[in-house]
Amino acid sequence: MRASERAYEVLRGEILEWDLPPGAVLGEVELAERLGISRTPVREALSRLVSDGLAEQAPGRGVVVSDLSLEQAEHLFDLRIALESLLARRAAQRATAEQAAVMADLAGRFTVAVGHLEAGGDPRDYYRLTTALDAGLDEAAENPYLVSTLRTLRLHLARLRRLAAHDPGRLAVSAAEHADIAAAVASGAADLADATTRVHLHHAFSHLTRHGRAEDPTALLTTTEGDRP
Repeated sequence: MRASERAYEVLRGEILEWDLPPGAVLGEVELAERLGISRTPVREALSRLVSDGLAEQAPGRGVVVSDLSLEQAEHLFDLRIALESLLARRAAQRATAEQAAVMADLAGRFTVAVGHLEAGGDPRDYYRLTTALDAGLDEAAENPYLVSTLRTLRLHLARLRRLAAHDPGRLAVSAAEHADIAAAVASGAADLADATTRVHLHHAFSHLTRHGRAEDPTALLTTTEGDRP
């Protein structure tokens, strides 16, 4: 892995985990020393973070981690609902037999996860399932422009989720909703895939805005796999 790629991956992870919170200064010299690389790959990594919207230029301060708050959730979810529901619709319409089988398997695994989450189990396996679902939908939809746009959006959503209070009950309901989405795509039911995605995202937004906490986000969720609340 190139030094710039490694620096990007490390810094992106730290931003998503809130180890680097909004407003944190991303100084080239300090980062180069900490990461054990020269300033040139650090500069390249920072440019990518700015392009992703995870960092921004601040007058008199250089590059800083971009702001993110619960107040921005509505704007992000407006876009997310439109794009994710379209993605599910296209995936249902275009999935190959092999891709449909993957979705059917995911539906079953999400269903099993419901009981695990209801019992207060570790949610990391569930988040890995959501990552697999995103990847499966991206592949089946066969729309690189849509997938590229969602990639950047999902980075912001992964950060935003850290502002939501951890709720095992909500995660269990979310797993059931994901099972419905995967099952709809597997069966080729485009309207149902669209509708179940919209229902899930409306519930996710409602949970975030009702139970979100703006203070000390590092004390909230402890994993960033996937981006779906």
